[in-house]
Amino acid sequence: MSTTRPAIPQTARPVSVEGSGEAGGRPRVVIAVDLPEELCRTIEEAEPRVDVIRDHRLYRPRRGPADWAGDPEHVRGPEEQAAYDDMVDSADVLFSLPDVDPSALRRTADANPRLRWVQAMAAGGGSQVKAAGLDAAALKRITVTTTAGVHGRPLAEFALFGVLAGAKTLPQLTAQQREHEWSDRWEMRHLDEMTVLVVGLGGIGAACAALFSAAGAHVLGTTRSGTPVEGVDELIPADELALAAARADAIVVTLPGTAATDGLVGADVLAAAKSGVIVVNVGRGTVIDEPALVDALTSGQVGFAALDVFATEPLPTTSPLWDHPRVLVSPHTAALSSREEERIVRLFVDNLGRFLDGGELRNVVDTVEFY
Repeated sequence: MSTTRPAIPQTARPVSVEGSGEAGGRPRVVIAVDLPEELCRTIEEAEPRVDVIRDHRLYRPRRGPADWAGDPEHVRGPEEQAAYDDMVDSADVLFSLPDVDPSALRRTADANPRLRWVQAMAAGGGSQVKAAGLDAAALKRITVTTTAGVHGRPLAEFALFGVLAGAKTLPQLTAQQREHEWSDRWEMRHLDEMTVLVVGLGGIGAACAALFSAAGAHVLGTTRSGTPVEGVDELIPADELALAAARADAIVVTLPGTAATDGLVGADVLAAAKSGVIVVNVGRGTVIDEPALVDALTSGQVGFAALDVFATEPLPTTSPLWDHPRVLVSPHTAALSSREEERIVRLFVDNLGRFLDGGELRNVVDTVEFY
C-alpha cells in the first residue's frame, strides 16, 4: 500500500511486534529512501501482513543505482519536509535511516515511540547508529540491522583485483606503457604461491577467502569466534594479527569501523609483514593507520596498496595517497552494483518474516561496539 499523506505544516535477538501498527492495525513498514516502486511492491507481495508505506514525491532523487542518500543538492520545501517527517514517524519498521542521516534517525526515534526496527542500507551500519547518539532506552527498544553480506562478492572481486594488481606490478606496467618503454623482462608473483591474510571473516571476509582460495592462495583469516569458514586454510586468533602478518604476502582488510578496530592495522602489523607486502582495504578506512601506511609504502615495506575506503571521505586532496606511485585509489565505489537494491530487499524480506514471527533477525548491530 502506497501513501499520499497530505503535505502538512548486536548479537541477533528476537524483536517484539507487540503494540505495532496504528490503533492496533497492521505493522507499518515505511520506505525512507527512494527504493524503486517495483521493489516496494516486492516487499508488499512477499509479506501481506504489513502495510508498505512510501511516497516517491518526497524522496531525494537518486543519481544512480543504490544511491540511497540521493542528490545532496535537493532540498525539500517546508511542507514537503513536514510530510516526509510525518511519514517516517508513523513507522513500526523503517527501510533505511531517514535520508541515510544519523541525526534524522535520532529525531524520529525521539518522535515515534512505536518504532521497533530500522534496516540500515550499509554493511557497516553500526557507525551510523553510533553517530545517531540514541539514548539507552531507544537502543533497547529499536533494533538496527545492516546489509552485511550483500556487498560481499563485489568487494571480494575488488580485493582479488587489488592483490593481482600488486602481484603483477600494475604500476610498473602502466608507467612503461605510458613512456612507450620496452624493458627487460621481470618476474611477477603468482597467487598460488602466495599467502593471503584476510583480516575479518564476516560476510565480506568470507567472500574474499572463497575467491583467494579458488585462485590457489593459502588463506589465513583472523577470527574472534573460531568458527570455521570455507576457503580459510588457517584460522588466526584476532589478537595474533601481527604474528599472522609475518607470514603474509598480502593483507586484505574487511573489518567494520569501531573503537576496537580503529588503527588496528598500524605500524607494528605492517612492519611484521613480509617486505613488499600488498595491502588491500575493502572494510572501513579507519582500520588502517594511514600515516603508518604511507611510511611503509615510502620505505618499500608495503609494495602496493589498493584502497577503496579511507579514514576521511572524500579523500582530502592533500593526502599523499593520491600521488603515491604504488597506490590505487578507488572512491568507495567497489561495492556499487545494480543488483544491490534487489539483494537488500531479499535480505529485508527474510528479516521481515522473522520480525513478524518474533524470531531472531540477521545482521543485528551490536550496541556496545557498534558493528
